[in-house]
Amino acid sequence: MAGEIPDLEAFVRTGTGKGAARQARRDGMVPGIVFGGDTDPLAINLDFNKLLTRLRKGRFKATLFNLKVEGHDDVRVICRDVQRHIVKDLPTHVDFMRLKRTTKINLFIGVEVTGEEESPGLKKGGTLNLVRPEIELVVTAADIPESITIDISALQIGDNLTISDVTLPAGAKPVIDRDFVIAQVSAPSALVSAGGEDDDDVDADEVPTTEMDAPNGEKSDG
Repeated sequence: MAGEIPDLEAFVRTGTGKGAARQARRDGMVPGIVFGGDTDPLAINLDFNKLLTRLRKGRFKATLFNLKVEGHDDVRVICRDVQRHIVKDLPTHVDFMRLKRTTKINLFIGVEVTGEEESPGLKKGGTLNLVRPEIELVVTAADIPESITIDISALQIGDNLTISDVTLPAGAKPVIDRDFVIAQVSAPSALVSAGGEDDDDVDADEVPTTEMDAPNGEKSDG
């Protein structure tokens, strides 16, 4: 989640209960609820098509949204549950939680690369492979970084840069509890192909003569 927090527009849902929820769905909306914080729960409706588009992009539950509801102050929320139709697998209800500044949440943070011009591996024709363009971190709602910067200026061909090489923002830590690879500099494909051909080429003069190779079944004196 690099850059600005995406807006999510919603509308106040009048009425409560199953009847109001059914009416919302008939009107092309998905009913939802916003809870948490020091404010009463707020019943909302979201545009079905816009919500479905966001869900299909993935990581909906790991994205922080700026919820905009007419007549209410904007609030940061994160999805806690999406209920779906048992057969059609389409969203039927969404739960959002308001976030306090001290709330810990899991978010995918985008990776920015520096040092490409200085990398000796890239200068020799190597290829940068960004294994993880995003990293899932546990962060505090009040201190969400726009991105994570990695420096590849010292990478040679064959080198890896792992999460332990990165200085993370204060209060942030990876969700994965191991030293995983974020980026690597690979050998040029032409060089890899050439190396493979060399391994397959065998000079006939270097092949030793065996008993089976000797003419007329004679044993070699070697």
